[in-house]
Amino acid sequence: MIEERSNKGERVPAIEARALTRRYRGGHGVFELGFQVEEGEIFGFLGPNGAGKTTTIRLLMGMLRPTSGGARIFGLDTWTQSPAVKARIGFVPGDLHLYERMTGDDLLHFLAGYRAHGSLDRGRRLAKHLDLDLHRRVQHLSKGNRQKLILVQALMHEPPLLVLDEPTSGLDPLVQAAVLDLLVEQRSRGRTVFLSSHLMQEVEKVADRAAVLRDGRLAAVEHVDRLRAVRERRMEVVLDRPPGGDAFAGLGGVRVLAVRDSGSRVELAVRGAPHELLQRLAALPVNDLVYPPADLESVFLHYYRDADPATRREEVPA
Repeated sequence: MIEERSNKGERVPAIEARALTRRYRGGHGVFELGFQVEEGEIFGFLGPNGAGKTTTIRLLMGMLRPTSGGARIFGLDTWTQSPAVKARIGFVPGDLHLYERMTGDDLLHFLAGYRAHGSLDRGRRLAKHLDLDLHRRVQHLSKGNRQKLILVQALMHEPPLLVLDEPTSGLDPLVQAAVLDLLVEQRSRGRTVFLSSHLMQEVEKVADRAAVLRDGRLAAVEHVDRLRAVRERRMEVVLDRPPGGDAFAGLGGVRVLAVRDSGSRVELAVRGAPHELLQRLAALPVNDLVYPPADLESVFLHYYRDADPATRREEVPA
């Protein structure tokens, strides 16, 4: 693990963004991003497709030059000191193109030539852990197995920082769980993980804190427990018969969205822990209950419902 310190001997953040901005024509880009990621934490970066997650990652990786502001990785400027920054990062891009005619083992052997001694052996062990056959050519790998190979190359040199753009895309649920366990293991070794995703369920399983990005701006940077508290989930309750009176009156954090089938089917919006609601339901003739995981839109609505129009995406002259 690499521990960087400032000139004064103070420990610096793994990632620090200050007013980080990249403008594109038509008003797209990311604007005035400011956040820190501490060493040894898993930091979720949440947002729907098109929110600016990949642009932010490319700025952190030194692939794009900021229009204004900047970012540092372990105290190093991501643009002017890009080679030194990249040496400290294991990177999983969202759109990596691999050498199709190489086998997985050939690719790892090739990349190991640019990395520390022992990287190839570690890569082979990780591949075995993920049940990845390294003897097949890349062109014959499924999307899921390609993603496994990309993860292995990011982890094989034991970097102090992992920057991951949708790392479980294309993986089946069992392998997704194995990958998330792997990230938790990396954190236990003192490494830092920057995990970009549009899946809140994935981030909340492993992340310590998370940033919510929408339209290129930060809506919030919160501990995951706080995000759980403010999110709103939909619940559909099917009853054998309509309940008498207002069955859901007086329940904190519960709103009735719709009542159908003469009152025997009720759709609710639930915010926070549902303990009191479940106690109320236990006394009702419930036939069925649907309570899916929260989606990101409910979190975004919480932070954007009363947003000042001045904080929304700026238009950039053509």
